[in-house]
Amino acid sequence: MTASNNQGAITAVGSSRGEFAQSKLGRATSRYAPGLLLTAVIAMSAMFVSDHYGGPTMLYALLFGIAFSFLHSDQRFAPGVTLSSSHILRIGVALLGVRVTFGDIASLGAPTVLLVLSGVAAAILGGWAIGRAFGLKSDHAVLSAGAVAICGASAALAISAALPNHKSIERNTILTVVGVTALSTIAMVAYPMIARALDLNDVEAGVFLGATIHDVAQVVGAGYMISDSAGETATIVKLMRVACLAPVILLVGFWFRTRSCSQAAPTLAPTFLIGFVALVILNSFGVVPAGLNETLTVISRYALVCAVAALGVKTSLKDIVAVGPTPVLVLSLQTGLLAAFSLIGLTLFLSL
Repeated sequence: MTASNNQGAITAVGSSRGEFAQSKLGRATSRYAPGLLLTAVIAMSAMFVSDHYGGPTMLYALLFGIAFSFLHSDQRFAPGVTLSSSHILRIGVALLGVRVTFGDIASLGAPTVLLVLSGVAAAILGGWAIGRAFGLKSDHAVLSAGAVAICGASAALAISAALPNHKSIERNTILTVVGVTALSTIAMVAYPMIARALDLNDVEAGVFLGATIHDVAQVVGAGYMISDSAGETATIVKLMRVACLAPVILLVGFWFRTRSCSQAAPTLAPTFLIGFVALVILNSFGVVPAGLNETLTVISRYALVCAVAALGVKTSLKDIVAVGPTPVLVLSLQTGLLAAFSLIGLTLFLSL
């Protein structure tokens, strides 16, 4: 009789735990699903328009998101939109690691690697100095410079996640994403013409394009406008810049953490950064199968587009207009700095 009672009690406890878990899952679903579905639909729309009519996916996602910004104040959508702009963003950045291998970087050769690394460093340090000279706060200046130096909108999102959290960080991120995406699109058209005007061969042109254009998609497009060889070289050089994302985020996090005494100080090594590095290592040793690599790349791209769509929904156009043209001017000067440094470095490299 006692055993029967005990069994009944255990069953009751198990049943109550199951009901509690289901109830908790149900509450979480009802809380986050509307906003997540909103950003997912916006992201799919942006990708559809980009795939069928051309143009930068990230910019479409941001603009489409802004069109629905009136929903951010609606408490049915706000939690899911915030989740997309934070946790979904970090997942997308971490999964970027499957696009990089140490072997690809080594295949470039020491002079090219040195040129690209020094270009990234010059763009960040010089770009930060330009931003500060024009009155941007230190975190905004490094956000803008890092986006130019590494991989455009994706880098802006990743660096933003590692910066101290304050009321202007999302506005600054949106401004940077818009500006760097527009400049990357212009560079995709203009830089191949510059390469031809300078009579660069396919490999040299690929190095120049991969070392200077901001977003990966635009690098690929510009490279293959010239030739298959230029496209392949440009892609590998660009992925090397993407690999710089991990140490840059680590250094940025360390810098702002040592300067901040507030609770908003960033984590020194964010979880998404650890995931990024782990995937680079696994991919370099061939642990990630080709099929899984392709799947994770697609998931990463979609997660980042969802995050940008969420930032659009959270955008206040009034706050952006109030900032004025200075951030765009700074981005343009930072972009010019990287292009000039890369061309000078390439010229010196060719003369050796």
